[in-house]
Amino acid sequence: MSGAAALDAAWPVPDEAPDAAWIAAARAWLASTAARDAATFDAGGPGVDVRPLLARRASAVDDVVRSAWARTLGQGGDGGEVPALFAVGGYGRGELYPQSDVDLLVLLDEAAQPDAAPEIARFVTLLWDAGLPVGHAVRSTAQCRGSAAGNITVLTAMLEARALAAVPSASERLLDAIDESEVWPPAAFFAAKRQELRERHARFGDTADNLEPNLKEGPGGLRDLQTLRWMALRVLHTGDLDSLTTLGQLGNDEHATLQRQQDVLARLRYGLHLVAARREERLRFDHQKALAARLGYVDTPGALAVEQMMQAFYRSAGLVQRVGERLLQRFEEQLEGEATPEPLDGDFCLRRGYLAAVSSDWPRDASDVFALFAAWAAYPEGDAQGAIRGLHSHTARALAEFLERMPAYGNATTEARAAFMALLRGRQPVQTLTRMARLGILGRWIPAFANVSGRMQFDLFHVYTVDQHTLAVLANIAAFARGGDERFSLAQDVWPRLRKPELLLLAALFHDIAKGRGGDHSQLGAVDARAFGQAMALPVGDVATVEWLVAQHLLMSMTAQKQDIADPEVIHAFAQKVGDRERLELLYLLTCADIAGTSPKLWNAWKDRLLADLYTSTRLALRRGLEHPLEADERAGETRATAARLLCEAGVDDAAIDATLARMPAIGFQRGRPDQIAWQAQALMGLGDRDTCVAVRALADARALEVFVHSPDRDGLFAAIVITLDRLGLTIAQARVLDGPAARVFDSFQVVPADARHPPAPQDVTQRLEAVLAGPLDALRPARRTQPRHLRHFRIAPQVGFDRLDSPPRTMLSLVCTDRPGLLADVALVLREQGLRVHDARVATFGERAEDVFQITRVDADGTDRPLDEPHQEALRTALLACFEGDCP
Repeated sequence: MSGAAALDAAWPVPDEAPDAAWIAAARAWLASTAARDAATFDAGGPGVDVRPLLARRASAVDDVVRSAWARTLGQGGDGGEVPALFAVGGYGRGELYPQSDVDLLVLLDEAAQPDAAPEIARFVTLLWDAGLPVGHAVRSTAQCRGSAAGNITVLTAMLEARALAAVPSASERLLDAIDESEVWPPAAFFAAKRQELRERHARFGDTADNLEPNLKEGPGGLRDLQTLRWMALRVLHTGDLDSLTTLGQLGNDEHATLQRQQDVLARLRYGLHLVAARREERLRFDHQKALAARLGYVDTPGALAVEQMMQAFYRSAGLVQRVGERLLQRFEEQLEGEATPEPLDGDFCLRRGYLAAVSSDWPRDASDVFALFAAWAAYPEGDAQGAIRGLHSHTARALAEFLERMPAYGNATTEARAAFMALLRGRQPVQTLTRMARLGILGRWIPAFANVSGRMQFDLFHVYTVDQHTLAVLANIAAFARGGDERFSLAQDVWPRLRKPELLLLAALFHDIAKGRGGDHSQLGAVDARAFGQAMALPVGDVATVEWLVAQHLLMSMTAQKQDIADPEVIHAFAQKVGDRERLELLYLLTCADIAGTSPKLWNAWKDRLLADLYTSTRLALRRGLEHPLEADERAGETRATAARLLCEAGVDDAAIDATLARMPAIGFQRGRPDQIAWQAQALMGLGDRDTCVAVRALADARALEVFVHSPDRDGLFAAIVITLDRLGLTIAQARVLDGPAARVFDSFQVVPADARHPPAPQDVTQRLEAVLAGPLDALRPARRTQPRHLRHFRIAPQVGFDRLDSPPRTMLSLVCTDRPGLLADVALVLREQGLRVHDARVATFGERAEDVFQITRVDADGTDRPLDEPHQEALRTALLACFEGDCP
């Protein structure tokens, strides 16, 4: 090895040294070279070139491997009985990361393998004892051919075989064994590797924008680059980027792009191996901050160091995918030949199903670019008859080369702006925006979008980068338009009422576009949205609507999750902020799409019901007129009358209806829904001689449950219910504790399964609660759980707040802390241990952040409920803070 990969010192171990001395010396040699390379890496900062380090590591390992081979099996040679040694896989390529496996192939005739087995075992043992993670295979030429024919992964490893101890004839035999005339001809190899790539991408959700991406196997990772190299080796008999450029398969710009992004990915993987101190390919939260610091990133007011590092990865992975798709097409054309163009209307044609520009000087301006996307939107995409398979590689390259000349909307012509708005109003607008984003056009047209491309937020609430989240929100809006998405109960009914759907698309596009600038991203994004709308010459009212939606895109979610939407005053205040039905419909759809596009786990049936209820109540308030707010007594009367009608329709006689509803707390009619009141009343009618009633029903196709408990009030009741639900694997989204006549409680809980794959059946919940409430409550304790790994990296300073409520006199307890399994059960236990009563609870979780609100009282000696005084507040604060740190009672 020479040049940058050359080692600073010669291999220090004499061949005649005893094995123990050789092992100790080899370990010291590898450790010293690794330490030297790590120091070089650390001194290089964010732009360190790791290619020489990969080669130096391979060179150091070569010395150890060759020395061990010389001690055990000789120098290799000609003839079938003399074994030959080859490096394969990444080691064969001459690239070794600090913790990579060392893959070896011993080429030896099958008849000679038994006699050589003891020395081969000694050879491998020496390497393992020296600290090298060795993987090896012993095969004859025929066995190499057979293994390669039966397993394309074996062939792939041997494609990059490098002789370590072998004469030229041995290398020739190996090449003959895997020759394309013998196994895996180019077309079959290409098809198999392309399918392998697709399946690998699918395992990662077809996106590199995961919070803990796999640097090697994930989409746009190093394995993608290696796959392109393997394909080139088989199809073109060269895997070198320079050679591919010479052959016309890569443009100079594409060559430079792939090399830059490979350097970024290699740097991250090298550093990850150092930080993890073991073979690790997934960039976990455990290592992200340490790796960012090791690479020299520093926090700035607009972005944490770890966010800057991750943005560099996401952008690199996206570019690798983009250029890789073009190269795959060119390999396909190399194998199948150029297809005859099929003319389409306008300036475009199809080449083997790929959309291509006809003119060699396309595109000339932004209008040409938008015409391409309009032509693309006119056809379905996929493998169906008449579908477009994608963008032709030559046209995609021309588009990429035009990016530097693509104007931002503020500098564009009137025709280009009109063409963009036509795309939003045309066919498949969401698909079009997604294509524009992935090809880099959207970031050039709207520069603020480029700023959030690949931008992660180091928390558990946002599981995608900002741009990918935006595309997910747009995809949800497309689902509203198609209808039939069972996740949303009302969205597909609201969608047809929109006057101008493009206003919703623009609001979705801009709602998070100001993330990372500092300040309120909603207000900053609203300014951007207004400027864009004005530049697009939208009517003044439409500009105002989009601006308002962006500024208020969190309003509906916060109102639904943090306030009591059964309170008429809350509904009236929300309706006043919304103002009219059109804005309500747009905001409702945007809110649903935003929550569901933030994390696959964030949207659930309870949030669907909550937003649907808020939408319905607000729509009624707007229809009634904001000058006629609904009074609490009026709301209670309407709810009671509707519940009575539902019971009557169910066959219950009037006397039973009146008697049962009279037993229920009056405030329940103000807070509850008519169907909920009717269901609870029917449960009470079946109570008989029992004093405790538990009823459970499924909501929204069993994706959520409602639990109703009627029981004599006693200390610890709330904690017992919460602990039991937690042990059943149910997460409480909302709890309402109402005091009824005769010192009885009417408690209701909205719950969702912590594991949606294994929800408990309603009857199981009923039986478990009934059994628990039939016995003593004091001994019931929450389940002890290990904190999930990822939560250890997202610690939130706990906050405990108290506010006095006057009607009725209570204390409002507000908690903000790091969420974890069983948190609510532990809080309920603290409240029980403090002798406090819970009258209402609202639970909200945002990624790793829990925000819970309780209405509580202490009990005087005479049994009267009273707000907490300062000593009781401080005692509760101390107990809760201790609980948050793991010291629960």
